[in-house]
Amino acid sequence: MSSLRVERIQTYYGESYILKELSLEVPEGKVVALLGRNGAGKSTTLKSIMGLVPPRRGRIVFGERAIEGLPPFRVNELGIAYVPEERRIFSHLSVRENLLIAERKSSPWTSARMFEMFPPLARLQDRRGRFLSGGEQQMLAIARALVTGPRLLLLDEPSQGLAPVIVDAVVDSIAEMKSQGLSILLVEQDLEIPFKLADYVYIIDQGELVFSGSCGELRDREDLQSRYLGVGA
Repeated sequence: MSSLRVERIQTYYGESYILKELSLEVPEGKVVALLGRNGAGKSTTLKSIMGLVPPRRGRIVFGERAIEGLPPFRVNELGIAYVPEERRIFSHLSVRENLLIAERKSSPWTSARMFEMFPPLARLQDRRGRFLSGGEQQMLAIARALVTGPRLLLLDEPSQGLAPVIVDAVVDSIAEMKSQGLSILLVEQDLEIPFKLADYVYIIDQGELVFSGSCGELRDREDLQSRYLGVGA
């Protein structure tokens, strides 16, 4: 199973209380969007799931296994991959090397398949990461996560700073992942992207859950969009 349950986690940075008994679920094969203003705790939620910033209290269950407290490499081995906002590709390695170093033999998402999903990468296989554009780096970061063979993908702001044509390509790739049954937890600022892709939406504010529901429900709630997302404010 590739479902995820986050149960009342409390996460701190030092003494700063960031996530305040936050709960959410990502059903198997679904896309769930996590929304909120900058500083609301969205990235911290992904880092807590991944084990980069372990919660002090609460449970995180992937499939039937509790994973809170596990180191990030174990979380990845269990089938969760993370694409951080900063992308963090290997700048001195080529596109091909970035993929080969991460690819698992058991993964259905092979390097060859990634070059089909992201045609610009196929033309840039020998280019080092530091010479890629922001959009090319984002494609590579997603591709590198996929070749590890995840059952759940954590995506942090995949459209940030990208040209519209690249955003469209990233959205298309997420739609393809969804069609293949991959579970996805998506952090995004551009509301139109979750409206196109997500099955369910959560909004957090100052580390607390303030809304959960369908995209249709959120679309009809302009008050929530204005208050917590800054839309139309």
